[in-house]
Amino acid sequence: MTGLSVVAQTVSMSRRYDAFFLEAVCERAKGNNDAAFDLLRRCVEIDPSKSEAYFYLSQYYGALKLKDQALACVEKAASIEPENATYQENLANAYINLHQYDKAAVVLERLYDQRRDREDVLGILIQLYEEQHEYEAAIKTLAKLETIEGKSERLSYAKSNFYTQLGDKKAAIAEMKHLADQYPNDQNYRGLYANTLFVNGQKKKALEIYHDILRLEPENRNALMALLAYEKDEGDPERAAALTEQVLLSKNVTSQDRILLMRQEIGQSEQEGGDSTRVLYLFHRMLEQPQMDADVAILCATYMNLKQMPNDSISAVLQQVLKVAPDHAAARLQLVSYAWQADDMNSIISLCKDARQYNPDEMAFYYYQGIAYYKQEKLEEALDAFQNGISVINQQSDVEIVSDFYAVMGDILHQKGLDKEAFAAYDSCLAWKDDNIGCLNNYAYYLSEKEILLDKAEQMSYRTIKAEPKNPTYLDTYAWILFKEGRYAEAKIYIDQTLQCDSDTSSVLLEHAGDIYYYVGEKDQALTYWQQALTRAAEVPPQAAAEDRREILTRKIKLKKYLKE
Repeated sequence: MTGLSVVAQTVSMSRRYDAFFLEAVCERAKGNNDAAFDLLRRCVEIDPSKSEAYFYLSQYYGALKLKDQALACVEKAASIEPENATYQENLANAYINLHQYDKAAVVLERLYDQRRDREDVLGILIQLYEEQHEYEAAIKTLAKLETIEGKSERLSYAKSNFYTQLGDKKAAIAEMKHLADQYPNDQNYRGLYANTLFVNGQKKKALEIYHDILRLEPENRNALMALLAYEKDEGDPERAAALTEQVLLSKNVTSQDRILLMRQEIGQSEQEGGDSTRVLYLFHRMLEQPQMDADVAILCATYMNLKQMPNDSISAVLQQVLKVAPDHAAARLQLVSYAWQADDMNSIISLCKDARQYNPDEMAFYYYQGIAYYKQEKLEEALDAFQNGISVINQQSDVEIVSDFYAVMGDILHQKGLDKEAFAAYDSCLAWKDDNIGCLNNYAYYLSEKEILLDKAEQMSYRTIKAEPKNPTYLDTYAWILFKEGRYAEAKIYIDQTLQCDSDTSSVLLEHAGDIYYYVGEKDQALTYWQQALTRAAEVPPQAAAEDRREILTRKIKLKKYLKE
């Protein structure tokens, strides 16, 4: 074959490769991955000396979980174009994912030789060498990183640790001493130097440095923490206790430090019998200081809960939490819970009012505020709280609370004479929780009073007496619905059960009994129940509704007959 023919054939092959590769890229862009995959495989058959197709094929093989084929393709692409940083990085990542760290390190070293500004590559190399316990290589890599970043605490400390791992105590100490000497006025670097001395067996010298640091900087965190650790492990328990208090009250110690120390104190206290005196003393001392965050107070409240301390004591700590973090919903909800147990509706309303400013998406606060107003018979305020809360209900909301949310709304709307809206609220309640027994009972009773949808009312009411067969309220509702349906004999069975289960029979229940007995033909007993109902009604404070009931009962007794209202 002539040279001209070889050139022509090469040009033809290159054009075919380019055409297939371009089509593969287009199919890939359209999301037609099967077609792109087939075209890329055709590309490598046409010209195995081109890298692009191998690179893309490695991604498809990876997606198919075919690790060997994926690795082979990215290795091929990287070998064809060793100067291509993208290929080399992908190859290194492939080796790392396969835990072939030695091969990954070779690739990354080669990549760094090409690009000496790649600090990220050096960072990965250090991790790989550490994983393989190749500490000498890690130290050399850190030295390269120092030429880019300059000497720093992070790099020196890492080198020192690697020297320690190698057993070269002298080099480990020298590394940190060099850093401390470079910054003689920075006591933190002296502290790191002391730490290295301590770890490498020179404890006496390390302790001298810690004490000298504290002479110069009494609040130095690192020295305090180091001395405390030493005293706890090897020193005097009384000195350790005093240092613990000093550390906890130090302005330079972090909140995380305090939390860690207090958890240790709590653990030790529980192991020694659970005496809370010292733990509570330490919490008290810390909470006397200005608080930057709520972590200490939260841990204190949690501990006090664990020790079952009085609610008012815990409440005082929770109030401190809210002073620092007024948006801490859990603390506020716990305070609401304590106020509920104390029947302190005003506190609940106040807490929830503030919460709606700081936690506007927390549905529970609208709920408890609405309930508190409802118990105070402030229907407008209660309804406003519930209606505002509807907007924050979502699919992640607590089903129990949402269900009761709508149930109480329904009760309020009914009391305001808005039965259509009340029934819609009850429907929403049951859509969230179809076995909300209280809602089922009220909904059924109010439907019977309106004498509408009695079949639906009976089905709902029957579910309540199946759930609680000795509940007089539910039995009375079911008996009354049967009465409204004209099923008087059945109604008598259930009203009798109601009277047996109710130790403090209400005027309404007694009147229902009289009405039912009248329709089963026992008119004398009906009259007796009406008279008992009137007596019980007279015990209720005068109200417009109560006056109307007494008037109706008086007429029933006088006429000795049932009167439909």
